[in-house]
Amino acid sequence: MKKSLLLLALLLLFPLLVQAKTLYVTDTFQITMRTGESTSHRIMRMLNSGAALDVLSTNPESGYTKVRVGGSQGFVLTRQLMNEPSARAQLGTLRKEIDELKAAPGELRSKLIDLQKNHRELLSNHKSLQKVKDKQEQELQSIQRTASNAIRISNERNELVKQVAALTREVEELKQDNRDLSNEATRDWFLIGAGVIIAGILIGLILPHLRFQRRRNSWGTL
Repeated sequence: MKKSLLLLALLLLFPLLVQAKTLYVTDTFQITMRTGESTSHRIMRMLNSGAALDVLSTNPESGYTKVRVGGSQGFVLTRQLMNEPSARAQLGTLRKEIDELKAAPGELRSKLIDLQKNHRELLSNHKSLQKVKDKQEQELQSIQRTASNAIRISNERNELVKQVAALTREVEELKQDNRDLSNEATRDWFLIGAGVIIAGILIGLILPHLRFQRRRNSWGTL
């Protein structure tokens, strides 16, 4: 009797013991990629769930989408495609993020130290660049002053060149006037000399005649 009761209790508890184990439905799934837009076309390859496909075109009438994966192009049923990765792929990503968050405190401390170091380096570089900037501004101001002086000197030089050219023209004109005056004086002296010579010749010709005339007069008087 006791054995029968024990056996009956075990039979009643057996479903409960079986239900105590939890199972999960796998999301592993494969779809076909065919050469055309119907089941009569040849299957090119099987695509695993979660595989990323490049959509080339979609035909709502046939219910197929033309895709490219790797170096192959084919057609798959549009209803078998999702806008987001599969649950398994998302779970893997979430697990990776969780692992990263678990390791974050140490990494964050290391990153914070690196950021502080980079901040100090940036401040040092900023100060150096500011010094270079100030020096370049001073050099630029010096260049601007030099350029201003150069322009002023150039203007003064041009003005002096003009004055020199004007004085040179005046000197040449004075030289020409002197040459003209010298030529006129030479011509006057030449004319005077010629006149004196002609007068001398005339006197030389007239005086003997006058003397001869006086002698004749004196002879006639005697």
